Amino acid sequence: MSEEQKKDEAHDQGEHGGGSVKQYIMVFVALCVLTSASFFTYSPYWPFQETPSVGWAFMMAVSCTKALLVMLFFMHLLWEANWKYVLTFPAAMMSVFLVLMLWPDGKMRTSNYSEQRRLHAAEPKDPGDAADEHHENHEPPHNGTEHGHRH
Repeated sequence: MSEEQKKDEAHDQGEHGGGSVKQYIMVFVALCVLTSASFFTYSPYWPFQETPSVGWAFMMAVSCTKALLVMLFFMHLLWEANWKYVLTFPAAMMSVFLVLMLWPDGKMRTSNYSEQRRLHAAEPKDPGDAADEHHENHEPPHNGTEHGHRH
């Protein structure tokens, strides 16, 4: 078989830098199954109802898996040359490094407050209180005659 015939055969089989339709359908089915798994965490059949952190961790794992499938197959990274690692790994390492470096700042930002700063710092609010306060501060709806609007 000549080189030309091998190239034509590879092209016909879908091995020219992309997947076959069957592969794309399989990835689509996998994405549907993973999405169903995410919704399962909100169902009454989820065994870890008392520990929401397990559900969050599961959903993050599912989301990362779905993102990986989309990147590999639909963005055609699976068929790219090995230079993709030269770009991907340093960016991933910098992302992890950035999160690890900023995490303590977010968690311990009030630990070094002076007494005066602590007295004048805003108190953390419960999100439910903010919604109640929002409704209390609003006026009742008007009848449309203000601001020159008439019906």
